[in-house]
Amino acid sequence: MSIQLVPMPAERFPEWLDRSRTDFVADLVATGESPEAAHRQASEALEGAFPARVPTASNAVFDVVDRSGTAVGYLWVGQDDSDDETAWWIWDVLIEPGHQGKGIGRAAMLLAEEYARSQGARTLGLNVFGANTAARGLYASLGYETTSVKMRKTL
Repeated sequence: MSIQLVPMPAERFPEWLDRSRTDFVADLVATGESPEAAHRQASEALEGAFPARVPTASNAVFDVVDRSGTAVGYLWVGQDDSDDETAWWIWDVLIEPGHQGKGIGRAAMLLAEEYARSQGARTLGLNVFGANTAARGLYASLGYETTSVKMRKTL
């Protein structure tokens, strides 16, 4: 699979930021958060990561670009929110639906590992929602291990 991670152009970043916020809110609501709490959590997370509303080396946002030069998704990788500068996190990754199931996500994740390693990372973590079985399978096949499980029962 021939793909590249290309730094997202500054003119597209506000659009990505809005989409990322919207998608994050929807994911949080789907897990049981109220819409108000989901909006607050998503806004705080994104504003904290991008206070100047631009990516940085320690919070990088990339277009996932296929061999034809078409952006087929995006990936945000950066330092996690601990005091450990060598602990990094995949904060958001998306491969557009028409391009899923072709190995692009796997290739993008491997490139994210290379990028994080080049920035001094020694670990790379991520969160995946429980219902996302395809992503969970991909991450397990790449060597990610479950470190916690959040469970809920509707009464």
